[in-house]
Amino acid sequence: MNRTRLPRARDVLVAAAALGFAFAAQAQDTGKLDGKAVFTKWCAPCHGDGPGKPGTAALQALYKGAKPALLEQRTDLPPELTKQFVRTGVSVMPFFRKTEISDVELEALAGYLAHR
Repeated sequence: MNRTRLPRARDVLVAAAALGFAFAAQAQDTGKLDGKAVFTKWCAPCHGDGPGKPGTAALQALYKGAKPALLEQRTDLPPELTKQFVRTGVSVMPFFRKTEISDVELEALAGYLAHR
């Protein structure tokens, strides 16, 4: 009986992980990680435009129009400040671990918000 050997689930997972690490390493090596993509994935659900965005609503209440509530409209976000808020959290905003937002992703995000 000639059976075709199907890959085991473990083999598939190992291959997928290796591929993921390869893409991450390439992004780190080239420095071309897209800060806007990081913002869209991690920040926009709370700090994006539109209704139901608690981060934007909180900043709107805090600044009362003195500064834009939308982070993407701000011009006063130095990279160090963004990195601090992401890693330590602020008010009700949770902190994000390096396993969630890597240092490379955080660097791209901070650069994106600093150069708006």
